[in-house]
Amino acid sequence: MKTLWIVSGGVEAVPGIRRAKEMGLYVVVSDMDPDAPGFEDADDRVIASTYDVPATVEAALRYHRTIRRIDGVMCIAADVPLTVASVADALGLPGISVETALLASDKLAMKERFVRCGIPVPWFSPVDTVEHLKEVVAQRGFPLVIKPVDSRGARGVLRLDPGIDLEWAWCHALGHSPTGRVMVEEYLDGQQVSTESVIIGETACTPGFGDRNYEYLDRFAPYIIENGGQQPTVLSGEDKDAISRLAEDAARAMGIERGVAKGDMVLTEEGPKVIEVAARLSGGWFSTDQIPLATGVDLVGAAIKLALGEDVTPQELLPRYTRGVAIRYFFPEPGRVVEIKNMERFADTPWVHRLVSFVRRGDVLGAVTNHTQRAGFVITVGDTRDEAVSRAVEVVDTVRIETVPVGGTEPI
Repeated sequence: MKTLWIVSGGVEAVPGIRRAKEMGLYVVVSDMDPDAPGFEDADDRVIASTYDVPATVEAALRYHRTIRRIDGVMCIAADVPLTVASVADALGLPGISVETALLASDKLAMKERFVRCGIPVPWFSPVDTVEHLKEVVAQRGFPLVIKPVDSRGARGVLRLDPGIDLEWAWCHALGHSPTGRVMVEEYLDGQQVSTESVIIGETACTPGFGDRNYEYLDRFAPYIIENGGQQPTVLSGEDKDAISRLAEDAARAMGIERGVAKGDMVLTEEGPKVIEVAARLSGGWFSTDQIPLATGVDLVGAAIKLALGEDVTPQELLPRYTRGVAIRYFFPEPGRVVEIKNMERFADTPWVHRLVSFVRRGDVLGAVTNHTQRAGFVITVGDTRDEAVSRAVEVVDTVRIETVPVGGTEPI
């Protein structure tokens, strides 16, 4: 029985952990949280922060030498490619290089690499001070996007429009950068797309392809908050192929020769451009749930095989069918949660794949400023894209997460 080490036992990793068990693997999960959901399905658990590279490497080496041989390492729905690559490097396991993982963790270095390799990206620049930011805005005009170079989950990301306080925006982005670095880039108009590609040497496939929803840009401005997505895409076959090829080329430019790459892409009037690429399986239930539901492709299973150094054929990555899938998130008003209504109405609904609330009665919710603060979600399926979307909207309109202002009177 081969042993697979999975970095992160978060709730989104659970489907992948279970898939590894179904494949007959002995699964070790590492996470800092002793109550991590993924521990329940793991054969063994190790307490180590997913972001603490030295601690995880040391724990993996000790485990490998004294307890059980480790045959592969990966992460699922966790943005920790450097931790995974460092463990693989220390143990001589298959995986991306540490250099590639560092690129994937640094949005500025990533874009600089893309430019050198001829990969189209939005105009961008590092900004070192508030004064520098003001100079850039004076030269480039609005809209622009400011972001930390090395953060996750849309933390610290803002759209810069006329009237925004640039000093506040600079400080906000800077405050979310662990290394104190900020960049600004062109805001791209066009359909935003999530891709999930598998690179197998000279061969590459992109079975994951979903249109992203940003319907609430004005509501959440200046924060850029995604409220869902859907498959199959409305884009033409030609545009889809162009975006898929670009995602695969971008992955290779980062040095991914065998592995998975999650792309954030935009189809502009000038053609597709790359916002960024993650050298890992995606979160948001995209890799674990939405892609298999929409296409029948076992993307997680393929990623597990690659982590173990096993062969994956292009045939395994070809869609077996096309089905409508949609995800929508809940955005209750800020305040104290007093009641969550109507979720039970969908308990036995066959077209509801997942319906989850991240909040409970008594929780105090602030304004949504990044993706980690969304209050829950629903994933629906349908014979068509439109049917899946209408069903997701129905759930969001029916389920009520009621709040009162903090200090307000709760209903009896």
